[in-house]
Amino acid sequence: MNQFTRRIAVIGHDLVMVSLAWLLAYLVRFNFSLANLNWDSYLATLPVVLAAQGLVLWFTGLYRGVWRFASIPDLWNITRAVLIGALVAALSLFLYNRLAGVPRTILVLYPVFLVLMLGAPRLSYRMWRDHGLNTKFEPEAKRVLILGAGRAGEMLVRDMRRESVYKPVGFLDDSPRLKGANVHGIPVFGPIARLRDAVEKNDIDLVMIAMPSATSSQMRRVVALCEQAEVTFRTLPRLQDLVSGQSALKEMREVAIDDLLGRDPVALDWKHVSESLAGKTVLVSGGGGSIGSELCRQIAKLGPSTLVLVEQSEFNLYNVEMELGRAYPNLQLHSCLTDVADKTAVEHVLKTYRPDVIFHAAAYKHVPMLEHQAREAVHNNVLGTRTLATAADKFGCGTFVMVSTDKAVNPANVMGASKRAAEIYCQSLDKKSKTKFITVRFGNVLGSAGSVVPLFRKQIEAGGPVTVTHPEITRFFMTIPEASQLIMQAGAMGTGGEIFVLDMGEPVKVNYLAEQMIRLSGKVPGKDIEITYTGLRPGEKLFEELFHDQECLAETSHEKILLAQCRLADWEQVQEVMGLMETACDSYDEPECKRLLKKLVPEMGATGVSVTDKDNVIPLKVAKVSHES
Repeated sequence: MNQFTRRIAVIGHDLVMVSLAWLLAYLVRFNFSLANLNWDSYLATLPVVLAAQGLVLWFTGLYRGVWRFASIPDLWNITRAVLIGALVAALSLFLYNRLAGVPRTILVLYPVFLVLMLGAPRLSYRMWRDHGLNTKFEPEAKRVLILGAGRAGEMLVRDMRRESVYKPVGFLDDSPRLKGANVHGIPVFGPIARLRDAVEKNDIDLVMIAMPSATSSQMRRVVALCEQAEVTFRTLPRLQDLVSGQSALKEMREVAIDDLLGRDPVALDWKHVSESLAGKTVLVSGGGGSIGSELCRQIAKLGPSTLVLVEQSEFNLYNVEMELGRAYPNLQLHSCLTDVADKTAVEHVLKTYRPDVIFHAAAYKHVPMLEHQAREAVHNNVLGTRTLATAADKFGCGTFVMVSTDKAVNPANVMGASKRAAEIYCQSLDKKSKTKFITVRFGNVLGSAGSVVPLFRKQIEAGGPVTVTHPEITRFFMTIPEASQLIMQAGAMGTGGEIFVLDMGEPVKVNYLAEQMIRLSGKVPGKDIEITYTGLRPGEKLFEELFHDQECLAETSHEKILLAQCRLADWEQVQEVMGLMETACDSYDEPECKRLLKKLVPEMGATGVSVTDKDNVIPLKVAKVSHES
């Protein structure tokens, strides 16, 4: 049955129900005595009632509802349409014959009967479709225990009953008021802590985690309980994925490492962020990288007038250009295959597009690799930043946001020192420019290119071993979307010269990350897949920091963004060292590049940090003072 035929059938059904409701009202009024019923009045008024009620049902949008998904809002819509229709019918009859022969009781009874006659078939049809065809589950249906008896769990049960592939056996939920309750006839056994007992007693094949708003700590607890019970488990998408449209509520998937190490969803001031980017020309350097490409996705949603991608990698630039072109066909998108250290090319791009906002995410970031290629680190990370920042000042860019790293704090490696040098240049230039130069500093990003997560995943797929440099090594972790959104928020908040530090939460031991990834793959650490410790790599620290001990942290208007009171450098010295760096790069003088980095960043230290050297780690919550940005 096509859509037109189906709609005609529904309209026909409703008009029949109107006729029957009007007749039933007469029958009730005359005590179901057909002999006493005023048939002439009934037949004379019925066409008026049909016309009036039918038009109201149409114009109130009743026929846009789908019976398959009839619900309480549909019942309210029916009630509203019936009441309005009854009033219109009564008014029409009054104008037609002054309600001659129509007992007033009928005008009261009619809408009551019609609500029942229109609502009951719709709700019955839905119940039949939800349950009528699948009253019995397939013999091989998997027995499922659902964690979370909220709305997500309730919807999950309804989906299971329609498909018969899974048989919901019970719920576990920590809410005391749900203990002993039933959801769609499925019992709530008790709190989630009873998971192992519930699995054993009820012969559970699969645990489904229906907790889309669960925090990472809650997910870690649930996963640990599932592992102890030695049962297969799946989860619904996270709340932030549902909100962003990346996932649908009914999509079950394996628990990912992001679920365990991600943090609570970040609440952004989207109005403020949107106002800072909507209708403007925005340039993203490193637009094909992990952070850069996600920045482009987030910015594209906010309606910039033009988005300019600057990227050195042809392949990465092509990929993100194709993705954005498909997702946002009306977006003015320009792709520039450009090295940020190429002054001529950079100035050409900025002169052509005149960006209002620049997000500078282009950088080399591989610590061990850059430790032996200081010239490339200086050329790209330091001089590239100088070139782009100077051009931003020259061509009147309003805001320049530099993406930095926690490795810039007390850097023990060339990469960190090069990023700190870039920070210093932007801070110094801010004092002399109308452009607002803002720096955003954060730690490791889960799943970014070249990061530990993809490496561990490949090692696990190959059967191991998983290599960790040191048993005590820790890192701060953040998801790519969260980092990108907070970068935009900081850019909108900044007034120029700030170093914003993203609150990365608690540091995570890398060996814990490795163990969890092995477990999530269905293997046992140390048994199925070994973890081996290889020793710290060149330029690697045991502990990362987010701010220097001379950078007193201040609170901002956003709870996840802190402000580091920056250490000012002498502009003339910065310019002099930058000039010498350029000369050293032109002559490919590696030792000189390292010496100049040390001169500009005197806190640059030796590789690695001893386990006992706790003074190197500064607690994130130290020395906050109130500050509003």
